[in-house]
Amino acid sequence: MAEAVAGKPGHLEPSASDIRLVIAASSAGTVFEWYDFFIYGTLAGLIGRAFFPADNETLQLLLVWAGFAVGFGFRPLGAILFGYLGDKLGRKYTFLVTVTLMGIATAGVGLIPSAATIGIAAPLIVIVLRILQGLALGGEYGGAAIYVAEHAPTDRRGYYTGYIQASVVGGFVLSVMVVLACRFLIPADAFAEWGWRLPFLLSLALLAVSLYMRLKLNESPVFKAMREAGEIAGNPFVESFTYPGNKKRIFVALFGVTGGLTTIWYTAFFSSLSFLKGPMRVDETAAEIVVGLAGLISMVFFVIFGKLSDRVGRKKPIIWGDFLTLLLLFPVFWGLGHFANPGLSQAADRAPVVISGWDCSYDPFASEQATNCGKLLADLTAMGIPYDLDEAGRTPDLQMAIGERRYALDGEDALAWADNAARMADLRSRLEAAGYNFSKQVPPLGSLLMIGALLLLLGALSGLTYGSVAALLTEMFPPKIRYSSMSIPYHIGAGYLGGFLPLIASYIIAKTGNAYSGLWYTWVVVAVALVVGMWGLKGGPPREFEDDA
Repeated sequence: MAEAVAGKPGHLEPSASDIRLVIAASSAGTVFEWYDFFIYGTLAGLIGRAFFPADNETLQLLLVWAGFAVGFGFRPLGAILFGYLGDKLGRKYTFLVTVTLMGIATAGVGLIPSAATIGIAAPLIVIVLRILQGLALGGEYGGAAIYVAEHAPTDRRGYYTGYIQASVVGGFVLSVMVVLACRFLIPADAFAEWGWRLPFLLSLALLAVSLYMRLKLNESPVFKAMREAGEIAGNPFVESFTYPGNKKRIFVALFGVTGGLTTIWYTAFFSSLSFLKGPMRVDETAAEIVVGLAGLISMVFFVIFGKLSDRVGRKKPIIWGDFLTLLLLFPVFWGLGHFANPGLSQAADRAPVVISGWDCSYDPFASEQATNCGKLLADLTAMGIPYDLDEAGRTPDLQMAIGERRYALDGEDALAWADNAARMADLRSRLEAAGYNFSKQVPPLGSLLMIGALLLLLGALSGLTYGSVAALLTEMFPPKIRYSSMSIPYHIGAGYLGGFLPLIASYIIAKTGNAYSGLWYTWVVVAVALVVGMWGLKGGPPREFEDDA
């Protein structure tokens, strides 16, 4: 006998073929939409040169990540807007609108002339399109997750929605695969000049496929039942904050669930890729291949842990994942650094860089540093060289020690302070003389396998905290305001706590000169999530929404 769906009598569980279509269409659309969003981050270096040119390489990267963060910053507004429409008009038509908006905005990035051609208009248009992407994504996830969850029986909801969670990783993997294919087919110079635009334009084809699949879907059975019973919310946004007990649920969903899972996710996939390509100087193609393959395999974890939550409950995997992340985060990245570029850590141990002098202030957001010491720190940061500031023994004159060799940079060993390129070249030659290697690294096969294993461990931690979340958030909130109530905390957490991670982590690294220091941001957010989750999440087996505080 068919089983009632989502607690609504009279609405039976869809057939196996129906649920396969629901999962495939929802997951495919989510893959394509996240592809559109992540292609920006995957091509961050080229986007910086095209739209955010700056003499300060660190500033250029920070501007790119600021543009990345802008999209995330508008996700909560998208959650409010499309959550309202999803609770008023239906799940299906709302996420048709979101995927269309995302596809058009992404293709637009590929058509913008560079800053060299149209000046400041170029970055401004990029920011506008990133805002549109953020609005679209704010409505996409909640719609797709709820749509699948409301077709699923309680005892299989974690498994079914695990595919939606995996499709988020799928969007990232697809972005990496498309970039790799373009790099393979297009000469390097041509790719840097114009070929990087093709992945953005490809979003139009992906949009067509997604719309074709989603137009074949029917409305969610839960929403149809509410509409027939006249139970549609009057104002879903207002009722999300006035419904009894919902304020606590939103707080727990934001700080106990979403904050942790998004920072773990972005650290596992985005930070690891930036870490390998940036400070570890791994060849871009090699880094993208190993991270892309690890991400592809990691998609299995999201389905496995989603299914596990159907047996052990939604709370346990999330708490386990947060706790293990706190234990393993730094050791995993230390391992990545060791296998990616062992020579760098050896050089830093053998010939550490120590700077001493007055007024060694460094502003990563300044296009030109005010002091010579600031210029030196900016150069070291851009080259990914760790350094220490000798505050206790600082001297009136600017000095730099590289191992046993000490340079008087205000005297006979002065760098070309007025010429950025000459100064960087001179500094690099002194570091190379001390054993630092600035060539791109392609780690041997054994090291690549170890890097892949560590990335899979990060993927498993992300799967633990993310795999069951669509089911959990669906069950936390009442059906008539579910789209709004789960989308708002999810996208505030993902938009601000997670989306600003690359910018904040890069800033911390730039200020400290330590390639691992940005991980402290992830660690603190996950620690808060662990405490709030242990306090606020309900244990026990999965259950339908219960109307209690």
